[in-house]
Amino acid sequence: MGSSADRPRRLNLQQRSKLAGEAAAAAAEVETALAQPADPNAAAFFDVDNTVMQGASIFHLARGLYRRDFFTTRDLLGAAWKQAYFRVVGVEDPEHVAEARNSALAFIAGHTVQELEEIGEEIFDEAMAHRIWPGTRALAQMHLDQGQRVWLVTAAPIEIASLIARRLGLTGALGTVAEHVDGVYTGRLVGDMLHGPAKAVAVRALAEREGLDLSACSAYSDSYNDLPMLGLVGDPCAINPDPKLRAHARAHGWRIRDYRTGRKAARAGLVVGSAATGAALAGTLVRRQIRRHGG
Repeated sequence: MGSSADRPRRLNLQQRSKLAGEAAAAAAEVETALAQPADPNAAAFFDVDNTVMQGASIFHLARGLYRRDFFTTRDLLGAAWKQAYFRVVGVEDPEHVAEARNSALAFIAGHTVQELEEIGEEIFDEAMAHRIWPGTRALAQMHLDQGQRVWLVTAAPIEIASLIARRLGLTGALGTVAEHVDGVYTGRLVGDMLHGPAKAVAVRALAEREGLDLSACSAYSDSYNDLPMLGLVGDPCAINPDPKLRAHARAHGWRIRDYRTGRKAARAGLVVGSAATGAALAGTLVRRQIRRHGG
């Protein structure tokens, strides 16, 4: 049992999570074409990373921004390590999430909202479009064809989340809200990252605003961390699930869909392959930096 000193910290985290969810719901964009759906009481909510898209969208964004000199090699290598861990282990490490919270989106400080949105379009085309899982995309389209609204729910910045939703023809998105003043990012977040319990807060707030019946809604995710969101709806589904979510889904009779290939390969082989890829990436980036600075 935690000490009394731990309680203020837990309360603070809960408050930050609640604020993040409320901010995401307030900032959510809705495509006007779907403002009056045929099935107004139902909607589907999709996590993005490893559910809609292979890998972590924030990493693809960060790599694209690095190529445009937004930040340093060291920053990118940190992101690369987290991405390698995410893809090999298939579950988000709480320590990595905490580190990400402390430094999330700091690299966009001083840049404008318009700049990120314009560059985001380029990054989607070059790094994200071909990583969309066709099976998940088909599930989203199924809901749209039934006259339901479809929302992305992700820790990625709301600007990028909305861009992905728009490019996929979805209703809208809920994402992490980065603070900006007069259209310029400060590098701070409104509340916290839209992660774990914050996603459930955002979905519930959106449902109340849009008049949705959560018992008639569906939710999709790959991560056990998204149980708060999955548990809100009447039709939860595990997509490319991590081991804990797969076990939970089986125990509760939830649908499971796995669109990955080669997932039965030996873990040792995966680790070696990812380590080699990481080492190659590090070497390439270091050499690029040496050439750039004339070292």
